[in-house]
Amino acid sequence: MPQSFWLFGQRLHIVADHTTTGGQYDLIEGYFPPGAQTPLHRHTRYSEQLYVLSGEFTVWAGENKVVLTAGESFLIPVGTPHMIGVFNDKPARGLMISAPSGFARLIAAVGTLSEAETPDMALAERISAELGDEILGPPGTLPSA
Repeated sequence: MPQSFWLFGQRLHIVADHTTTGGQYDLIEGYFPPGAQTPLHRHTRYSEQLYVLSGEFTVWAGENKVVLTAGESFLIPVGTPHMIGVFNDKPARGLMISAPSGFARLIAAVGTLSEAETPDMALAERISAELGDEILGPPGTLPSA
């Protein structure tokens, strides 16, 4: 059954996870309001593919900075420091595929049902460590070139 959560200012809808894909991948639909940014982070066990449904995403991945619009996609390889944000006055929606599965577990464990709720950061750090994810800085921190 699909589930939706708020995490770091984004509304994330788990479309498919390890229970429906045999652990091969997670499929997440994300809604990012204007100004939303992920923390600078890296995944050490799975890649992440972002496909833009609407709006505009700016992605910093390693030494690359790309601005993506509807219909465009970008692959973030395993181990690449990255952050994703919406830096205009319109929201953006996209699909994120993590392969193999992992990201949906973090969303389900740490995400909140209300935008106003604060996620449990100690739990986020624990689950991130278990998944091999590393938070490298707060939202607004960019990868160093």
